[in-house]
Amino acid sequence: MEWYLKVVRDNYANFTGRARRQEFWMFVLFNFLITLGLYVVVAILAFTSESLAILGLVILFIYVIGVFIPNLAVVVRRLHDTGNSGWMYFISLIPLIGTIWLLVLLCTEGQVGPNEYGPDPKAAYPDDLSNIGTKSNH
Repeated sequence: MEWYLKVVRDNYANFTGRARRQEFWMFVLFNFLITLGLYVVVAILAFTSESLAILGLVILFIYVIGVFIPNLAVVVRRLHDTGNSGWMYFISLIPLIGTIWLLVLLCTEGQVGPNEYGPDPKAAYPDDLSNIGTKSNH
């Protein structure tokens, strides 16, 4: 949950720097679990009342819109960690192959040492944990 909050609270619209795999995948996991939980609540409310179901859908929609920017930002920072531009995200627009290629990039280990997007997030000392994913030093 710490990584999810770090992305949403501390790096909401931060498209600079690098995000290690753990930060990215923990965000994806908790985002999935929260969305799934909201869907379950909406499904339960749908059996109770139509107006409550609509309210649940509105809340779900607000959540999805609210995490769109941090989701995009953490993907861009993850791509930066692998040495790729954030524009590589658009490769996912190529049907099937583009999505698979993006998934491979997101699963690939980041570059060791600093790159053009910032210092290596894995090489940070424990005191520097708060700086991971923040502004690039370059």
